[in-house]
Amino acid sequence: MNKSVSDLLTRRIALLDTATSRPLLAQGLRGIERETLRVNGDGNLNLTPHPRALGSALTNPQITTDYSESLLEFITPAEPDIAIALDKLDAIHRFAYTELGDQMLWSQSMPCKLPSEEEIPIAWYGTSHIGMIKHVYRRGLALRYGKSMQCIAGIHYNYSLSENLWKTLQQAEQAPGDAQNFQSESYIALIRNFHRYSWLLMYLFGASPALSTQFLRGRPHQLDVMSEDTLYLPYATSLRMSDLGYQNNAQDGLVPPYNTLLEYMSALSRAVRQAYPPYEAIGTQRDGEWMQINTSILQIENEFYATIRPKRVIRSGERPVEALCRRGVQYIEVRCMDIDPFEPLGISLETSRFLDAFLLFCALDESALTNDAEGHENTANFALTVKQGRRPGLQLTSGGNAISLQDWGLELLEKIAPVAALLDAQRGDTAHAGSLQTQKNKLLHPEQTPSAHVMQALREHGGSFETFALKQSKLLADQFRARPPSAEEMHYFQALAETSLQEQEDIERTQIGDFNQFITDYRSRTSSEICCG
Repeated sequence: MNKSVSDLLTRRIALLDTATSRPLLAQGLRGIERETLRVNGDGNLNLTPHPRALGSALTNPQITTDYSESLLEFITPAEPDIAIALDKLDAIHRFAYTELGDQMLWSQSMPCKLPSEEEIPIAWYGTSHIGMIKHVYRRGLALRYGKSMQCIAGIHYNYSLSENLWKTLQQAEQAPGDAQNFQSESYIALIRNFHRYSWLLMYLFGASPALSTQFLRGRPHQLDVMSEDTLYLPYATSLRMSDLGYQNNAQDGLVPPYNTLLEYMSALSRAVRQAYPPYEAIGTQRDGEWMQINTSILQIENEFYATIRPKRVIRSGERPVEALCRRGVQYIEVRCMDIDPFEPLGISLETSRFLDAFLLFCALDESALTNDAEGHENTANFALTVKQGRRPGLQLTSGGNAISLQDWGLELLEKIAPVAALLDAQRGDTAHAGSLQTQKNKLLHPEQTPSAHVMQALREHGGSFETFALKQSKLLADQFRARPPSAEEMHYFQALAETSLQEQEDIERTQIGDFNQFITDYRSRTSSEICCG
C-alpha cells in the first residue's frame, strides 16, 4: 500500500491553502438529523401520538417523526459551521422538553424495551395525499422488515462543499464537462473513498456494542449473554450497523459499486421497478386499504439502506432520483453514525470536526474507479469492524492484502492531518488537529472508544442495557430541563409549530383528486426515462 499522501491531494491542498481560495472552505454547509425515541419514565416506549405542540410532522422543517409516532427526528438548518448547527440542535432539544411532560428522549441507538409489533404506532401525517403516501410507505416497511428494526435511531450528517470550490478545482485541473457534472461526479468520488474508509468511523464512533434481548423477538443470533435482558459482543463497536440492525436480504447487491451518478440512479430506478415475489404475495392493498406503495424491491429510493447517499433537496412531489437527475448532487448524507449516549445531542462538536476533516479528505484525495471485488472487500471490512473492531490485532483487507485495523487507521490519520491543518488555517484555530489527536488516542487505546465506554458502563449497571440506558436518558433529560429555552427561542419554535399545523390544514383543504390516482401517478414516475432519458 502506498503510504504517502497522493499527488492529487497535495496539489488540491496547495490550491485551497491561499488567501483567495481558503475562504471557500467556509462556504460549504453542514446539518444534522438526530433520531430519538420518546419513552416514559420507566424506559418503555411512549405510544401516544406525536405531540401537537411540536407542530405538524408533515410540514415542520425542524421537528418531525421518522418511522413511528414515537420516533422523533430533529433536523437542523444547513449552516456554514457545524458548531452553529449543533447550537440549533440543542435549542430544538430544549424546546421539545418543554412539551414532553414526563416523557424522555432515549439516549441510545438501539431501542428501549418495545411493546408487541402490533402496538408500535406507525407515524401519521394527516389525510392529505402526500401525508398518506408517507404513512403507506411506513406500513410497507412494517410488512417487509418488522417494526422493531425501524425503531433504531442514528445521527445523519449532511455535508457539502461550496459550488465555487468545485468550480475552482475544475478550472485548475482543466476538467472537461459542465460545472454541475463535475460537482456531481466529484461527490460520487467522495462516496467511493467513503466506502473504502468508513470502517474507521465505526471503530472511532460506534456506540452500540449491546442491545436489549427482547429486541430480537426470538430471532436466531450469535451474540453473547451479558445479563437476563442484555446481549452483546465483547469487541463490537456498532451492532446497529451489523446484520442484526439494518438487515435486508432483499437489498443484497441491489446497488453494486458505482463509478458515476448515472450508474447509481439507474440501479435505484431498477430496484423501484423490479418486482419481488415475497412482496407481490403481500399485495399493495388489503380490504381496500393501501399496505405498501408497490411490490418492488424498493417502494421508493430512500428505502435503500445506504451508509452514505448523494442528495439534492427535492421539490414538492418530486422523487429523489428525479431531483438528482435534473439538478445533480448538492450534498452527501452520512448515515452510519451511532447516537453517542454520553453526549446530550448524540454527537459532539469534536466528533463533528473530525467528520469534516474526514469527508474533505475523501473529497480531495485520489479516488480510483471501483469494482465488485473492491465492493466486497469494503463490505467485509465494515462488517468486521462493527462486530469485532476492538479485537486486539484485528486484520482488515486493503487491495487484497491483510493490514491491521490499528496500522491502517493510524496511516489514514496521517493522510487526513494536512486536510485538518488546512481547515484549521481557514478557521484560525487547532480544532480539527485536536480532534485528530483524540482519534489517534482511540486507535492506540481501544478502551477510549465510545463502544468500550458503553461496555464499562454496562458492567457498572449489572450488565443491563435497559438499566444503563434508562439512567443515562434521565441524566440527559435533567440537563436539558435545567436549561429551558429563552422567551425568544420559545416564540420561534411555537411559531414554527403553529405555522406547520396551518400548512398541513391548507394542504388537506385544497388538494384535489383521490388518493388512488395520486399513488398511481407517483408510481408511474419510476421509469428508466427519469434517469436515462
